[in-house]
Amino acid sequence: MNKSDGISQFFIRNAVPLVFLVVSAVAIPISQFSPSYLIQELLIRLSRNAFLVLSLLIPIMAGMGLNFGMVLGAMAGQIGLIFVCDWNIVGVQGLLLAAIISTPLAILFGFLCGIVLNKAQGREMVTSYILGFFMNGVYQLVVLYGFGSLVPIVSAKLLLSRGYGIRNVTNLDGMRRSLDELIPLNIAGIEIPVATFLLIGIFCLFVLWFRKTKLGQDMRATGQDMVVARSAGIRVMRTRIISIVISTVLACYGQIVFLQNVGTMNTYNSHEQAGVFAIAALLVGGATVSRASILNVFTGIILFHLVFIVSPMAGKYLLGDAQIGEYFRVFISYGIIALALVLHAWRRMNDKERARAQFRGAEGGAA
Repeated sequence: MNKSDGISQFFIRNAVPLVFLVVSAVAIPISQFSPSYLIQELLIRLSRNAFLVLSLLIPIMAGMGLNFGMVLGAMAGQIGLIFVCDWNIVGVQGLLLAAIISTPLAILFGFLCGIVLNKAQGREMVTSYILGFFMNGVYQLVVLYGFGSLVPIVSAKLLLSRGYGIRNVTNLDGMRRSLDELIPLNIAGIEIPVATFLLIGIFCLFVLWFRKTKLGQDMRATGQDMVVARSAGIRVMRTRIISIVISTVLACYGQIVFLQNVGTMNTYNSHEQAGVFAIAALLVGGATVSRASILNVFTGIILFHLVFIVSPMAGKYLLGDAQIGEYFRVFISYGIIALALVLHAWRRMNDKERARAQFRGAEGGAA
């Protein structure tokens, strides 16, 4: 490969993050936000979203692609938070109890999701997306009709006036920013959620350690070639299910971390965008359907949410309407997933063509 080919391949493989970098460089001056405000907002969004995005890495390593089914874990986390709010347990203790309650649910949801995805080999992403829609209906049915009737709920603040079903908005004031403010640190007026970043750091170390374990090596082998992995004695289907279970449990914890930062929970909708925004952020960081790293996670969150922060004000100053920026944010979140998937398919086709050309060249040289 000559130098020009190497440069072109670099731009092709990093097209998405480069586009966001250019958009951010243009929009930041137009938005007129101060550097301290942007840094504060980025720290908040990084602490809020990193856990959710990191939960996507293990299924990608196992060849399962982008796990849209992570919303099942988010639903489990929300159910745990509903129970904790009903029992009026506040602070970090409430978050821990919510995580303990929701873990068995997340394991069950992940196991069922893994079984379904094993039946849909090669179509895991679209299957997990549709499965998320199906489970959303089940979740809403249970929370809207089961809680307060079949599942006892004591707090009148949570229940609808009819006596059963949870209200549209669940107040998490008792747990709001309890993890973020556990170890307070303020530098030049910028609040840094030290405890949350420590938890994220532990998660990153877990991912690095997990890749070196026997199970992690089995997942990598499965992701590279299922036939070869099966020939090597790896229980491929079991390994794939375990990857989805781990991802679902981690997404459950990630949703709890996310909601404690926000302080309120939209009972019926908070989980719906968890998968889309997390996957979009990961793709913006330069990840693909088959390859993702911790660096992609943090790069993607910073670039993706930087555009989210500056686009409304940039739209207001540039076009006289902040709503234009809001439309742009919605367009970006879905459009970037479509663009990344198209680029991934195009790169795979190009790689195959290049491999064929090299093979023909080798044959010609041998002749």
